Amino acid sequence: MIKNNNNQSDRPQGLSRKTFLKNTAWTLIGSVMTPTLLKAEKGRAMPADNRSGMEKEIGSANRTLLKNVRLETGFEYDQLEVVSTKTALFCIALEGGKIVAVLPNNPGADAIDAQGLLMLPSFKDMHIHLDKTFYGDKWQAIRRGPGGIKGMIALEQKILPDMLKNSTYKAEKLIELLQSKGSGYARSHVNIEPTSQLNSLKHLQIALENKKSTFGAELVAFPQHGVYYTASAPYMREAAQSGIDYIGGVDPFSIDGAIEKTMDFTIGLALEFNKGIDIHLHESSQSGLKTVEYLINKVHENQVLKGRTFLSHCFCLGRLDSERQAEMAAKLSDAGIGIVSTIPFGGLVMPIPTLLKHNVKVMTGNDSIVDHWNTFGSGSVLQKAHLAAQLYGRKTEFDLSRMLALATAGIMPLDDKGRQVWPVPGDAADFVLIDASCSAEAVARISTVKSLYHNGNPVF
Repeated sequence: MIKNNNNQSDRPQGLSRKTFLKNTAWTLIGSVMTPTLLKAEKGRAMPADNRSGMEKEIGSANRTLLKNVRLETGFEYDQLEVVSTKTALFCIALEGGKIVAVLPNNPGADAIDAQGLLMLPSFKDMHIHLDKTFYGDKWQAIRRGPGGIKGMIALEQKILPDMLKNSTYKAEKLIELLQSKGSGYARSHVNIEPTSQLNSLKHLQIALENKKSTFGAELVAFPQHGVYYTASAPYMREAAQSGIDYIGGVDPFSIDGAIEKTMDFTIGLALEFNKGIDIHLHESSQSGLKTVEYLINKVHENQVLKGRTFLSHCFCLGRLDSERQAEMAAKLSDAGIGIVSTIPFGGLVMPIPTLLKHNVKVMTGNDSIVDHWNTFGSGSVLQKAHLAAQLYGRKTEFDLSRMLALATAGIMPLDDKGRQVWPVPGDAADFVLIDASCSAEAVARISTVKSLYHNGNPVF
């Protein structure tokens, strides 16, 4: 984070952390912006003939200005090969949670100094379980008992009541970890089943409400213990009316024993309550492939689901030969079904390059972070993009830069032709300032995030 020479010991007694941070931010701005620029004569603008060109561009007293911000401006070519990324320094004006101006740099401007750090779109963790984690509590490695996934369901039924006791606190700590790694947004799956009923959801919603000014999220109602293997259907229906965004699912054949019955329930609930779909599909055998094909057909029958339907993991694609992978990628693309892939997963190599070639929307996330399913998890989706680059041999400047899309859920500073497409006025002021010369370096080195802005405000 950009240093401001303020620390907790400087905070006056009785002043809330939120108020202190807000005042600190304005102190930073006030130390580098003229009083007339911040609030000229109690909100009245300076006379036009006394204002500089920069001040005219900034305009409103409510705007925040950053200077010495490094942005990517294009690719440098050696014949047809991209050999480097061109950057330049700019001033960026923020207001009302938006980027309102991208201006030529003025090192002498009264503004927050970004010190030449690279500005990239903030990261998005698009598959995580914020509601169940050991993070923020005592260290525990996973315990593997017998019985495969149904054995894990039995373990969850045993430990969830204790996990729920402080799940709001742990969710908040996990959100803070994500923020420290540059993520200002997440898609979180949340357990909906007879053991926790809707308590996992309620506890997480409290955490998200507490963090709403600094973090955004969308929620997936997740029947971790099966829709019918345990009596989760009534709770899923209740959850669909309780502030969630997606109807989830998990391995309909291996858990519920019926692809069509479970999928019809999931799809029907999404249609009834106008929700998206995001289904965990770990099954790597023919049952997994049948589930994918069934979902593709149902989306074609219900076009409202196109672009709002996702398969998380979808390991069955990794078991197909290359020709069949290309065929399935084309079908997924045609149906507008995206893949959310955690990278890597054991020895299984998912066909992410093939999916991207066929314009399938591919996103990634940390999935489980230090919980009873997974001991690992750094909280960084930039690390996931780095791992993907290594796994698929993406070593060149161009290829590394394209891998950034996995960390940002698709938002890129440059398009494939090297044209600058972000940021532009009107874009959400959600970005990171990172210690890297370009996005290719950021991916290759998992560069350090120095600051995260959310809705135009520094939150890390």
